[in-house]
Parts: sequence; C-alpha cells; structure tokens
Amino acid sequence: MRNLITSLKKPAVGTMLGAALGLFATMPVAHAFNFPVFGPSYEGQLPSCEAGLPTITTQFWEKERKFWNSPLRITAYGNVHEKAFRPRESNNIPRRYCTAEAMVSDGKVRTVHYSIIEDGGIASMGQGVEWCVVGLDRNWAYNPGCLTAQP
Repeated sequence: MRNLITSLKKPAVGTMLGAALGLFATMPVAHAFNFPVFGPSYEGQLPSCEAGLPTITTQFWEKERKFWNSPLRITAYGNVHEKAFRPRESNNIPRRYCTAEAMVSDGKVRTVHYSIIEDGGIASMGQGVEWCVVGLDRNWAYNPGCLTAQP
C-alpha cells in the first residue's frame, strides 16, 4: 500500500489536489430557502365532550366483537363532563379530555376516559378520539386502570 504522505509529495498529485480544493472554494455557498409548510393549523376549536360518544360506542363494539369475541356493547352514557382542555403547553396538539359513565350490556356501569383530538382523524382530517373503558382495557394499552388516557 502506498503512503498518502509520500504520494502527496509528488508534484503531479499535489497540483491536482490543490486544483480540486481551489475549485470547491470558488463554488457558491448554498442557502436555505423559505417555503410554506402545509398542515393542520391547530386552532383549538374542538367539539364538546358529547361529540366523541358515538365514535366510542362504535369502536368499543368493534373491538369487543373482533378481538375479544365478546358480545359487550355500550348501551347508554351519563355524567359526561370535561376534565381538561389543552392541559399542557399551548404548542401541543389541542385535546379535550373527558370522562363519562357508560352502561355496558353486562349490566355494569363503567367509567370511560377519553380525549377528543383536533385533526386526529384518519389522515389528520377531522377529530380523532382516544378512549379507555376502565376494567375492559384487556390489552393494557392505557394501564393501570386507564390512567394514561387521562390528562
């Protein structure tokens, strides 16, 4: 193998390296351009807590039927109220955190913790809803006791 230092001492190699470095030094400097970024504006305009209940009812029934082979359904809601609105820094995605009591088809009343998320729907279009039914979080996604579904 050749030694790099000894090969640079040769006049032809040194001249070519100097010419290449000189060429790069004369090239213009690249500048960053300002261009608009499109996406959600996050205005904080979210519907009331009641607007998320139909989504929860449908998704709960689908999850129980498909994944747990269970006939459980949510039949009614009560005591629906907001727990927090944008509880963290104002630059985060706006969320309305809510809680409700749900009557499940097994005759038990269970607490549902959920959040309505601005532009959280499919492909960031429309509202999205994340929810957890206490006692029926079978895959432990919001464990313990749906705590991580709350603000």
